[in-house]
Amino acid sequence: MRWLLAALLAMALTACSGGAPRDTVVVIPPGASIAKAGEILEEAGATSASAFVNHARFFGGDAPIKPGEYEVKKGMSAGDILALMQAGRTVQRFVTIPEGMPSIMVWERLMAEKRLTGKVAVPAEGSVLPDTYAYTRGETRAAVLKRMQAAMDKAFAELWAKRSPRTAAKNRNEALTLASIVEKETAVPAERRAVAGVYTNRLAVGMRLQADPTIIYPITRGKPLGRRIKRSEIEAVNDYNTYSMAGLPKGPIANPGKASIAAVLDPAPNDYLYFVAKGDGGHVFARTLAEHSANVQKWYEIRRARGEM
Repeated sequence: MRWLLAALLAMALTACSGGAPRDTVVVIPPGASIAKAGEILEEAGATSASAFVNHARFFGGDAPIKPGEYEVKKGMSAGDILALMQAGRTVQRFVTIPEGMPSIMVWERLMAEKRLTGKVAVPAEGSVLPDTYAYTRGETRAAVLKRMQAAMDKAFAELWAKRSPRTAAKNRNEALTLASIVEKETAVPAERRAVAGVYTNRLAVGMRLQADPTIIYPITRGKPLGRRIKRSEIEAVNDYNTYSMAGLPKGPIANPGKASIAAVLDPAPNDYLYFVAKGDGGHVFARTLAEHSANVQKWYEIRRARGEM
């Protein structure tokens, strides 16, 4: 009888409190008790603390509430709000890392997310898998970065297990390094394997890769240069410039996506050694230097006519 009276009291309190008068967002910190959550809800004007606590006491069962950011919709009762928090249906926010974004810009993007907490160092180049990641308000940047890097570890392991004998990559660093170059060189998804094939062929015969993005990386850490490359920069000797060195750079120059990693691990079986940009993101490929020189002349004339050069 005592339990029945208490239950009826709780129902009465819930009924008196009514539903939430408007949409509102509340943040429940880690370790918050039911009573503390009730206080937060009452301060936000979502429901009365007593209605929330009594509903949890008599109808909430044993499931705890979960911390995070919650969107309380207009009309939601104390019971609805409790169910929302016990299920952990927090507001999902997202941070997107595009394919080919260098790590310095990944770091800047994470630090710019004001709802995240804590600090992180600039991640190792090539350690983050480009994708869209969900996070909740108050989550640490370190936790989000850890998910990004775990996603790369998982994706790379799956792709490496399926690698072709044609790949020039002998290990993870070489694969991610070449994939980052392919990522920066072409904006056309269908070209990735062809571009990977060109670089694979060049490595096989000892030609220099001569990839412009490898000139830029030591200057800007992968950010856009914003101007033409200088002759002195083309001739610069460092661990990345593939115009002045043979073989691969010492490490990635960006964070490549799955498609570019897959391309270098299974490059197109072509015999191309050259390619030139058409000005629309795509390229024209050639087998000989004579063919390449003709392509360069043709497409330079077209781009000049367009006013692009």
